[in-house]
Amino acid sequence: MPSSASTVKGSLAVLNRELTACVRCPRLVAYREQVGELKRRAYMDWQYWARPVPGFGDPHARVLLLGLAPGAHGSNRTGRMFTGDSSGRFLYDVLHATGFASQPTATDRHDGLRLTDCYITAAVRCVPPANKPLPGEIANCADFLERELALLRKVHVVVALGRIGFEAYLNFLKRRNLLEKGKGAYRFSHGAQFEMPDGRVLLASYHPSNQNTQTGKLTRAMFLEIFRTAQRLAATGKSSKSPD
Repeated sequence: MPSSASTVKGSLAVLNRELTACVRCPRLVAYREQVGELKRRAYMDWQYWARPVPGFGDPHARVLLLGLAPGAHGSNRTGRMFTGDSSGRFLYDVLHATGFASQPTATDRHDGLRLTDCYITAAVRCVPPANKPLPGEIANCADFLERELALLRKVHVVVALGRIGFEAYLNFLKRRNLLEKGKGAYRFSHGAQFEMPDGRVLLASYHPSNQNTQTGKLTRAMFLEIFRTAQRLAATGKSSKSPD
C-alpha cells in the first residue's frame, strides 16, 4: 500500500504535468518562448525550459513560499523555481542557513538541491514581460495554486515573497468565502504576520529581487529573520501577531 508521502508526491506530479502544458495566456506563452529563443549571451548553450514552471519541495512541508513568477533567465531557463538567477542565490543561501535547503546554491533542476519542510510555488507560472503579470493572467493561474494547497495539507505558514504573492493568498481565501473582514484587514508590510481564517499564518516579506537586495531594502539579516520566524510559527502552530 503506498505511503501518504508517495501519494501526495504522485498527485503533485500529475498536477505539474498538466501545469507545464498550460497555454491559457497567449501573451505569456509568446513571451516565454521568445525569451527561450533569443536567450541571454551567457546562456547561449542552454536549451531554455520556456514553459510554465511547477512548484517543488517537500510534499509534507509546513512552510510554503509563494512568489511572483519565474525570472526570464532564471526559472524560465532552468525549469525550477528561483533557480539560476540573483533572486535564487539570495533565497537559497538563507534557506540553507535556516535548514530548509540542503545546499546554499541552485544552478539547475538536476543539481541535487532538496528542500525540507518547505515548498516553493508562485502566483504566476510563466515569465511575464517586465515582471508584471496582468490581473487576468494571475486569475488564470489561481486554480493551480488552489490545487497545490489542497494537496499540501500540512502547510501552516505561507511566506508571501512580495505584494503579488501576498495578494494571491488573500484572493485564494476570498474565493473560498473565508475573508469576512475583507482584504483591507490584511496590509502588506515586511515582517507582518496574520492568523488567517483557514488556520494558516500569512507571513509577509519583501521579494528577494535585485531591486530590493541591491538597494538594501531587503538585507540578508532581514530575510534570515523571516525564515526563523517561519520555523517558529510552523513548530508552535501560532502567530505572535494578529490583524488590528
